Amino acid sequence: MVKAIIIEDEKKSRSALVGLLNRYCTNVLILGEAEGVQTGIPMIRKLQPDVIFLDIQMRDGSGFRLLEEVGEVNFEVIFTTAFDEYAIKAIKYSALDYLLKPIVPDELIEAVQKVEDRKAAKSKNLSNNLDALLDNIRAGSIESAKIILSTSEKKHIIKVDDIIRCESDNYYTKYFFIDGKKLLVSKTLKENEGLLKGQGFIRPHKSHLVNVKYIKGYMKSDGGCIVMSDDTKIPVSRRKKEAIMEIINNL
Repeated sequence: MVKAIIIEDEKKSRSALVGLLNRYCTNVLILGEAEGVQTGIPMIRKLQPDVIFLDIQMRDGSGFRLLEEVGEVNFEVIFTTAFDEYAIKAIKYSALDYLLKPIVPDELIEAVQKVEDRKAAKSKNLSNNLDALLDNIRAGSIESAKIILSTSEKKHIIKVDDIIRCESDNYYTKYFFIDGKKLLVSKTLKENEGLLKGQGFIRPHKSHLVNVKYIKGYMKSDGGCIVMSDDTKIPVSRRKKEAIMEIINNL
């Protein structure tokens, strides 16, 4: 069984989540419910859950504040929230799970399954993810955000601003950084494009994603290519050329 605590300041939302868990996730044992930070912290310390369903905005403080104050975090976190673009981006960057209200059963089932899989694998190393999340929230600006990237060896905390470009490698993505380092990440380029969307990255070609901050110039030869700050030449697909040229001309 997966032992859970629900921390949410709206009784109606708590009841709705309890109903969904009882109906769709019979492997979840609900240990208790709390209505905010002050009641949630002692409940976590006393009951030692495997996972908490944590609202982001509550009357007596945010879910992020709870995580800062609770002390040692030896449980999983699934955030529940109405749409909050910055908070959701910070959560995604930190490779943590969230559920948008109203909660969709299929998404709840998937989130719980991930918790169960990590529990079975005895994987409890969430400190890097939570550290990155709290750093991003404290920064208050996605421009200085950090992102969690997973390779076959470990998880890496990376500043988004340090990424020059990404390159497709079948079902993987190669990341290239300003210090010359590289990482092979176990996500497709399309997945990484979604993660970095809106942060100054463009996709000039099906195999490439680049940070516009590090574009050095444009060459018309060989059908056209972007020259990056590391002198890499990135091809520009014919159908994207007009849009890419507009972006470059406005740099």
